[in-house]
Amino acid sequence: MSDTAVVNPFAEAQAGRPTGPLVQGFEVIIGFETHAQLSTESKIFSRASTAFGAEPNTQACAVDLALPGTLPVMNKGAVERAIKLGLALGSHIAPRSVFARKNYFYPDLPKGYQISQFEIPVVQGGTVSFFVGDESKSVRLVRAHLEEDAGKSLHENFIGQSGIDLNRAGTPLLEIVTEPDMRSTAEAVAYAKELHKIVTWIGICDGNMQEGSFRCDANVSVRRPGEPLGTRREIKNLNSFRFMQQAIDYEIRWQIGEIEDGRKIQQATVLFDPDTGETRAMRTKEDAADYRYFPDPDLPPLAIAQEWIDRVKAGMPELPRAMAERYVRDHGLSEYDAAQLTQSVALARYFDEAVSKGATPKLASNWITGEIARRLNAQDVGIEAAPVKAAQLGQLIARISDGTIPNSAARVVFDALWSGEGSDVDAIIAAKDLKPMNDTGALEKIIDGVLATNQKNIDEYRAGKDKAFNALVGQVMKASQGKANPAQVNALLKAKLG
Repeated sequence: MSDTAVVNPFAEAQAGRPTGPLVQGFEVIIGFETHAQLSTESKIFSRASTAFGAEPNTQACAVDLALPGTLPVMNKGAVERAIKLGLALGSHIAPRSVFARKNYFYPDLPKGYQISQFEIPVVQGGTVSFFVGDESKSVRLVRAHLEEDAGKSLHENFIGQSGIDLNRAGTPLLEIVTEPDMRSTAEAVAYAKELHKIVTWIGICDGNMQEGSFRCDANVSVRRPGEPLGTRREIKNLNSFRFMQQAIDYEIRWQIGEIEDGRKIQQATVLFDPDTGETRAMRTKEDAADYRYFPDPDLPPLAIAQEWIDRVKAGMPELPRAMAERYVRDHGLSEYDAAQLTQSVALARYFDEAVSKGATPKLASNWITGEIARRLNAQDVGIEAAPVKAAQLGQLIARISDGTIPNSAARVVFDALWSGEGSDVDAIIAAKDLKPMNDTGALEKIIDGVLATNQKNIDEYRAGKDKAFNALVGQVMKASQGKANPAQVNALLKAKLG
């Protein structure tokens, strides 16, 4: 891609893009603009701090306010984080990009303009790939450009007035813009989660949505199949995945209702109210001409040499997609399981450590994406908070694999580890006497006792009912307190039943 102007991604219908599920006979078209706050300690053009939670207006310096005699100076760390994103998404990193002044007037924009990039952004193109359920999807990116954040208007605790906090003014952002490739709310939310994972994985953004570090704007329109793109409305500042789903779902239903009632959709910026579950118009949507972009005279073009890109690339961590491919190739996992295990750096490290401590990869994957994920989701916490450490899980799975304990006993051990009843797998196995029975004679006595009291199941089995045999196995396992080897129980039972 050449370092020239990047076109508006929403200007034309995208030929050849797949359609999604129809909603009341309409096709849904969704594109995203995401603001990722970069994890630098200082602002993009000044040395003022970016720390969250400071007293209002204590972290806005003269440069952030563009006071006379001040000049912006580019933050090298912000540029390196843009390079990292481009490398992670397979984008073109422009060797030369330029900054522009985006002019608009709002109380929390002290300069009367925002320094951004327009015609030549630093990151161009790229792809975000992800799963919706077990279906693989991908979304094309148009661009990611560097810019500064505005301040913040405060409306609470100000009777009939608004307060202005300029601490955020000048905070470094990457605005990441997609093609309108998403065709359902589920796909849009999955894309946002994947992008969130990537920016936190490579360390360019802390991803804290409550603090505004990762904010998504969803451009939503509907059309009847085969028609040109409809008029879009932009839902601003979606700061949770749950609200994102609710907002997009409501907006889709609202637009369809308007069209079916014979009204035209007006391009607008809207906000989502989580209390009512509705979107409401904030202002008519501006286009580029309304902002009167022009090159910033105080900033020279941003030049990025290939040597700089190579140095950044050498320090990049293994990316989630590459790690998932390695799990498929080296551990024999399915693509879906590999994608689940690479949802975060912490989760992938947990899996790797469990395997290094003796767990077979497939069993480790099953436990992590199954029982552990279920319990963590119920508590709404991440893998970092799991009471069962990776090394303990590895040891537990190793004891299943070497035949020390059956699966039923393993769950007893796991419950003990999770509740804090014990910390060592072998000690719990010994304390609870969970090792399987190795005495064939003792097992035969248990089986004889079960057969003596279950004549009905015996008759049904001999009549060809397999469920009756399973019932007998269950009775034997219960009588042995789960210590019997299921394979041995099956063999002895079949021999005795003839």
